[in-house]
Amino acid sequence: MWVLAAVTGTAAHGPDPGVGERVSAGWATLGHGYVWTVVTSGVFVSGIANLITASLLLLAVGPVAERLLGGTRMLAAALAAQIAGVVGGIGYGLLVGFLSERSWRASVTHVHSWVDPLPWILGVLLASTARMSVLWRRRIRAVVLAVLVTLVLFAGHPQDAIRLSAALAGLVMGTALTRDSHHTPLLGGSIRETRTLLALVVAATVLGPVLVSLTSGAVGPLAPLSQLVREVPYTPAQTAELCAMDPGGTECWDATQLLRLTGVGPLALTLMPTLLVLVLADGLRRGRRAALWWTIAAYSAQLAASAALLLWGPIEAGRGRRQLIFGAAPHALTLWVVSPLVVVAGILLALLVTGRFFRVRASARAVRRATLSIAAVVFGGLVVFVVLGVIVTEGVAASGLSDPSIVELVRDYPVRLIPPAYLGVIDPDLLPVSDAATILFEWIGVVVWGGVIVVLWRLLRARRTDEDPASEDRLRELLHQPGGSSMSWMTTWSGNEYWFTRRHPPEGLSAVAFRVVGGVALTTAGPVGPADQAGPAALEFAEHCALQGLTPCFYSVDAGLETALRAAGWSSLQVAEETVIPLPDLAFTGKKFQDVRTALNRARKEQVTAEWTSFDRVPLALRQQIIAISEEWVADKGLPEMGFTLGGIEELRDPEVRLLLAVDNHDVVHGVTSWLPVYRRGVLVGLTLDFMRRRNGGFRPTTEFLIASAAIAAKDEGLEFLSLSGAPLAHGGGAGGGAKSTPAGDTSALSAVLDRVGEALEPVYGFRSLLAFKSKFDPDYRPLYLCYPDAAALPAIGVAVGRSYLPKVGLSQGARLVATLRRVRSHTDET
Repeated sequence: MWVLAAVTGTAAHGPDPGVGERVSAGWATLGHGYVWTVVTSGVFVSGIANLITASLLLLAVGPVAERLLGGTRMLAAALAAQIAGVVGGIGYGLLVGFLSERSWRASVTHVHSWVDPLPWILGVLLASTARMSVLWRRRIRAVVLAVLVTLVLFAGHPQDAIRLSAALAGLVMGTALTRDSHHTPLLGGSIRETRTLLALVVAATVLGPVLVSLTSGAVGPLAPLSQLVREVPYTPAQTAELCAMDPGGTECWDATQLLRLTGVGPLALTLMPTLLVLVLADGLRRGRRAALWWTIAAYSAQLAASAALLLWGPIEAGRGRRQLIFGAAPHALTLWVVSPLVVVAGILLALLVTGRFFRVRASARAVRRATLSIAAVVFGGLVVFVVLGVIVTEGVAASGLSDPSIVELVRDYPVRLIPPAYLGVIDPDLLPVSDAATILFEWIGVVVWGGVIVVLWRLLRARRTDEDPASEDRLRELLHQPGGSSMSWMTTWSGNEYWFTRRHPPEGLSAVAFRVVGGVALTTAGPVGPADQAGPAALEFAEHCALQGLTPCFYSVDAGLETALRAAGWSSLQVAEETVIPLPDLAFTGKKFQDVRTALNRARKEQVTAEWTSFDRVPLALRQQIIAISEEWVADKGLPEMGFTLGGIEELRDPEVRLLLAVDNHDVVHGVTSWLPVYRRGVLVGLTLDFMRRRNGGFRPTTEFLIASAAIAAKDEGLEFLSLSGAPLAHGGGAGGGAKSTPAGDTSALSAVLDRVGEALEPVYGFRSLLAFKSKFDPDYRPLYLCYPDAAALPAIGVAVGRSYLPKVGLSQGARLVATLRRVRSHTDET
């Protein structure tokens, strides 16, 4: 395209008339017999903006489409889409001419010919979706078609109809060209995907007027809606002067209506329903029942108001008043009136049909609070309007009254809450003529609408937690019998919610611990229960999340669950590497255990012993030392202590968590480690390292000594393994014999980002150094994975993981973290 544009000189402003009549498609050129223009119009551009847009889209779409379809099929799809697009554009013009008045037909068909490569590019994109995964296929189709349909309805240019026709042709061609491929049925998509697509459609219908308001010359069936955002032609003073000269005259009425329908205040009030529906669309995406009913109520009100305007809107022609249907429509066309009603009715029908997918309910307390808040906002707005209206009474003109009374102000208040689109048939009793009164009358509705929107936004994001107070006790029973993984005891920590399986008998056979962060249900390890039921339990939990409008994400799960979820179509990414010491054949002999033996020998020489205890049984003096060592460790870093899968002092208080202290003959604590129990069928089979701190200036090889002592004691106890846990954002890459997953496709970028984050945080938190330290004990390496069903949720998942590890990072701590990283990095570069 760039070469052709440069050779023909069409890059800047498109083909000149001499060239255009032989390469541009349209009614005139086809009428002259230039049938080749159906194809050539797709390789020329109308200007530099069209050239850049088409080039960027082609660079994004072309490689993907060629990989999925192949060169021959891609070319066939492009040719079919281009031809269908031009034919569709001509058909659109004929339809407009048949259904509309001459003025609209002229406005649509005045463009005699056109050039645009976007139609066949969009057709190729839609064709390639036939070979994409189900999620991406539905999403790309929904987004592209929603945008194109919105442009046709609200802008209405022939190019819009051509692009839509080409996209639909590409959709059909893709299905026809890939019949040999396995396809998931288009209908019957997941609950979450149905919600997402419906929310997208709802959002597109309210964003259309705003989008078209930025486009000059819009002539689509719904283009009248965009008239609400045009500029105001009269000031309050001019309107008052016109009405004083000719009260009740046509010019006075027109000025009054346009003053109420246009301007900054009315524009803001016009956008309030748009913001409300966008908030409701987000609620629909989350599966909120309240969002469903509020959206149905909003669209029902719009349908009723539109029908009222259609039935009772016409004003007597003798006064020369034009009815303003959805604003200031240039023509009173039946199609313009009916189209909004059809669109709204279609959305209402879709909401009613899919209502069973919206099951997430807010708590009764949240609903009561929201109801009272909305009532307070509306009543508070009334009080403010009346009080300030009395104060600025001289700037308000009242019909038949010298000054507006309180009753008149109260009666006028509901009118100030109605969006301007529906004010064309309501004669105002009160009219602001001063600047102060104008501000009050125009902005009180905006404030009230804004307050209601904020209340609804909070209601639709409030979570209902009907958790059984005994759920933690049930979880602990499962941790003992049948047991969990080496990471499962972390599920008992604060911040977790618990979900129990219902589908696999007996009820409560498996449990999942999770926390909700930004719409992501982030689990702590895998399901607790029988190992052979981990996969089914995880998938059942995913279904539960879908019903609740949450994105499931399993974090720090073992290879067994990762394999099961991958088989179900999930994606995974290695996020850590667990180091495990097998105990039956443990012997710290040989050169590789030299450091370990040295630590044990030095401890005996310096009279440092390892003492098993628990936090509730440790003497007060030693307990205070443990707390002091931990606080000193945090203070030295000057950074927030991490949480989630990294325990702190609070996690030591569990009576089933063992503590191993390094204590000398003067009762000085040199270091402390905590060990989480791992049960299998009611029998203790292993311990997992969690908390690990050492005193500054104390016994140097404290950590090696404590881990070695724990391993020896656990072996003597008859345990099977000692897990040294996993280090976040660190893995050995298989160096220790473990396996590292190879991210593919959409996960490779995230894997690279996590590697960079781990590298950046290494000077501060030392995760990779910790993993290297654990290699002294010659452990087995076992990868830990993050598993997720939807790649589109990766940004939200990344945020959820970060906020889970650092939930209390404020601006000051964040700034200190950045400063520390820069200081350490600078020091590293210098050395």
